Amino acid sequence: MADRLDLQRISAAFRGLGWITFWAQLAMAVVCLGVLTFNSLGAELIRNRERAIGLGPGLSMTTLALLLLAWSVWQDWGLIGLGRSLSAGGARPSRGETTARLKRHILASLAGVTLGVVGYQALAGSLTFQASLQQPGFAGTAGLGNNAITSLEMFSVLANTQVITGHLIGLWVILWLLQRIQRP
Repeated sequence: MADRLDLQRISAAFRGLGWITFWAQLAMAVVCLGVLTFNSLGAELIRNRERAIGLGPGLSMTTLALLLLAWSVWQDWGLIGLGRSLSAGGARPSRGETTARLKRHILASLAGVTLGVVGYQALAGSLTFQASLQQPGFAGTAGLGNNAITSLEMFSVLANTQVITGHLIGLWVILWLLQRIQRP
C-alpha cells in the first residue's frame, strides 16, 4: 500500500510541478520573445545598424536559448501527461522511461543555460565596450558619435536574463523530480 501511496504522491508532484514549470517557463519565453521582437523592430537599432553589430552574437545565442526554452515548455506539457499516466490504472511508464525523459529535459536546460550565459557575456562585453567610448558625464559628442547605450540595447540583456531564468526554473524542478523518483 505504501508503494501505491508513493506513486500517487509522485504523480501529484509531476502534475503540480509540471503545471508550475509550464506556466513559469512559458511566461519567461513570451517575455523573451516579445523583447527580442521589440528589439529587432526598434527604430533606433535599424537607423544605427553599425552600432548593433556588437550585439549580434549575444542576440543569436539568446535566440538559440529561447528555442531550447520553447522545447522545454513542450516537455513540461509532457510532464503533466506523465503525471496523469502515473496515476491512471492503465499502462504506466517505467522508471527508466521516466528517468530518460527527465534527463533529456535536464540536458536541454543545461544547454539553454550555457547558450544564455555565453550570450550574456557577448552582450555585456559589447555594452561595456560601448560604455567605455562614452564621454564622462555626457552621452557623446558630435565628433565621437553618439555611443550612449539605449534602452533597446538594455532590452537585449533583459531578454537574455529571462531565458536564463526560465531554464533555471526548469532545471531545478526537473532535478527535484529526478531525485524524487530515484528514491529507493
